[in-house]
Amino acid sequence: MYSWLSPIAILLLGAGITAHAGLVVPGATWTDTSGTVIQAHGGGFLKVGSTYYWYGEDKSHNSALFKAVSCYSSPDMTTWTRQNDALTPISGTSISTSNIVERPKVIFNTKNSEYVMWFHSDTSNYGAAMVGVATSKTPCGPYTYKSSWNPLGAQSRDMGLFLDDDATAYLLYASDNNQNFKISRLDADYYNVSAQVNVISGSTLESPGIIKRNGVYYLFASHTSGWAPNPNKYFTTSSLSSAFSAQADIAPPAVRTYFSQNAYDMPLGSNGVYMGDRWRPSLLGSSRYMWFPLSWSSGVPQIVNADVWNLNITAGTYSVMTGTTYEAESGTLSGNATRLSDSSFSGGTAIGYLGNGGSLTLTVQGTAAAHWVALYYANGDSSWRNMTVSVNGGSSVVVDQPDTGGGHVILSVPVQLTLRSGSNTLTFAAGQSNYAADLDKIIIY
Repeated sequence: MYSWLSPIAILLLGAGITAHAGLVVPGATWTDTSGTVIQAHGGGFLKVGSTYYWYGEDKSHNSALFKAVSCYSSPDMTTWTRQNDALTPISGTSISTSNIVERPKVIFNTKNSEYVMWFHSDTSNYGAAMVGVATSKTPCGPYTYKSSWNPLGAQSRDMGLFLDDDATAYLLYASDNNQNFKISRLDADYYNVSAQVNVISGSTLESPGIIKRNGVYYLFASHTSGWAPNPNKYFTTSSLSSAFSAQADIAPPAVRTYFSQNAYDMPLGSNGVYMGDRWRPSLLGSSRYMWFPLSWSSGVPQIVNADVWNLNITAGTYSVMTGTTYEAESGTLSGNATRLSDSSFSGGTAIGYLGNGGSLTLTVQGTAAAHWVALYYANGDSSWRNMTVSVNGGSSVVVDQPDTGGGHVILSVPVQLTLRSGSNTLTFAAGQSNYAADLDKIIIY
């Protein structure tokens, strides 16, 4: 799929895919081969021989404080097995359980035949703003912690790594109270930075990643808005030491990168993959991974908003699945459920006042299998809502609905439902006391 740097390494960051081989469902819950939810937030990938490794933040304790850098292995980047933790807390150091360790990335140093991990190292109030480094002779380690410090004496918070074609590695980092974004070259051992090569002053950028395509460096990053999403941007340059272009959007600004924050952007043939995190600060272990195809078909990188899509890592291609659409207004309303008219809705109509006595029933077709169902909705609150869904009068499942950034902004969330062959009834928001989001339509895959 990629041109992997010989002999081993190219860095990929923070994302996840479903347990179904090749199938990507952004926002769904991914599990490993033991059935446990994958905990590898803000992380990175590395290919070693024919095996892929995924490193990330274990947030199963629902805290920003350091628990572990997890390590998963896969033969195909679709089926993941958890291995031993790559890095664990050390009392009395900058990586104790009272400290912050975020965005771990591992690259292989051919000079020393060594795996080198970099990460954002910080105090609990994010006041130290350092990088940390650890090393190992094997992919999952455990890694030996070396130290944490301010690179070239300056702050570093959200950060990434980029490994160029000539094996020169670069640190990408938010610096100077997140006001200036910097790029610094690593030394030959990948233990430290040797020189700053670029700065985008006053840019307030974080969560960076780079794709090099046809000799052009594409920098992807979000702006700073805490855990909340914002419209992520891209910049271009012909050299990492030259000025970058003005920022441009990779998705419609109103959707705030489909409620996600960039973590890494992966080459995929002539296109790429946007790999982001959908953070949930009140329940960090339930933050989800958001992968989307990143297409250059228009000449510039744009996210392809796909509910369900297939990734062929060997061929370096993707295909977007098509489904059957059912407009919410075509169903049967009960209680206080009300038709809402607005040009932002598909067909100009959605169903509101669901929950708290209001419900909706749709008749849909199934194929005696588990189907992914995308719920398209608007939630103008500043907080998350949720909606119950039941199939053919069975027990309900609860689907979380993040805020969409406005009552006229539409997002989708996935739920997997088992349908029988032929006609099925889906009932939404029955029996819940809280209000759900306004439902625009559903798509069954």
